[in-house]
Amino acid sequence: MDLDSNDFFANARSDLDGPLHGVRVVEATTTWAGPMAACVLADFGADVVKVELPGGEVARRMPPLVPDSSLTVAHETVNRNKRNLTLDLRQPAGREAFLKLIATTDIFIENFRPGVLPDWGLGYDDLTKAKADLIYVSISGFGQFGTLSARAGYDPLAQAYCGWASLNGEPEGGPTKAPTWLGDDLAGLHGALGAMAALRHRDQTGEGQRVDVALVDCLMFQSNGYPTSGALGIPLERWGNEFNLAVPANSYACSDGQVYAGVLLDSHWQRLAAHLGRADLAHLTTMERLPRRDELNALLTDYCVARTTAEVVADFAEIGLPATRINTYADLAQEQHVASRAMLTETELADGRNIPLTSPPVKFSRTPTRIRKRAAKLGEHNEQVLAGLGLTPEEIAALADDGVG
Repeated sequence: MDLDSNDFFANARSDLDGPLHGVRVVEATTTWAGPMAACVLADFGADVVKVELPGGEVARRMPPLVPDSSLTVAHETVNRNKRNLTLDLRQPAGREAFLKLIATTDIFIENFRPGVLPDWGLGYDDLTKAKADLIYVSISGFGQFGTLSARAGYDPLAQAYCGWASLNGEPEGGPTKAPTWLGDDLAGLHGALGAMAALRHRDQTGEGQRVDVALVDCLMFQSNGYPTSGALGIPLERWGNEFNLAVPANSYACSDGQVYAGVLLDSHWQRLAAHLGRADLAHLTTMERLPRRDELNALLTDYCVARTTAEVVADFAEIGLPATRINTYADLAQEQHVASRAMLTETELADGRNIPLTSPPVKFSRTPTRIRKRAAKLGEHNEQVLAGLGLTPEEIAALADDGVG
């Protein structure tokens, strides 16, 4: 019997923020990859303090805006569950306060170009003088070492450099980047994974360490072995919505939209062939179907065009085959399954507006995760954080007056 959410969370604790409750993370990041790594850790229950320059970082100004608001969707999405502290890390007083914060920290995350923070006196060697067992996570385009490490590297450049964009898109088209910040997202996830692995090692041995995450490395790793194929001279083709190892499998037009449907296994094809009234073709193996791609695609095309998306999806489900309507993100927000998984959380923002934010994707039965608090205003927690480090009200006010905090 399938679980429902009440069954899954029956033994959940309510006294913890998540499995990383009690872990402190400090981030000095901008835009997406670094903030995403910290977002994952914040969603998992860590106390994350985001440190921004007093002018704020790029995500606060990056479109699209929340309707009728000056707040941005990107900032609200990736900086929820965090506290916010403004410090000019380039100024001596800002560095001094920051090092006091680092002394209380388990994990530090940054995504500046390699060399920037050491130039500010905030490199790994500098920060470990304040916290010897610190885990110092650096996320960059090309990594902290290597022949291209000094280059600026942003998400679309990483997609282009590592070969990913060369295979994306329709066969007759040109190289195409992903519609999302795929390299940033993967680097953020690997940054969070690396931080947690290093934390486990520290808890066992007392040793901190550096963690070096490069966008291009992460995209290569998540490329299904294609870099190996390239090194071996194995030709790689752009397939669009199809596969080189499955037929039929594609997007198909219905009377009211499009579906994605198809088969991967020979047993699936046998069921589909019978359902299409072509039992005479059911014996075809994958290798025998591949050269008949156009013919078999045409069968499924004719079947779908005479039906609605809902009919095709229901028909496939009845015979145990995968199919889905091709949704827009607006369609997705209305899907009952999304609601049943609580994947959009209605959240009140700093300006009082309520919007549905994408929820943490990993479900923990004992230590549930959730959106605990909205993205913070710039400098919203300055007094709270700095007072917790022992600064007096006068010292906190002086930082603000001098434009440092």
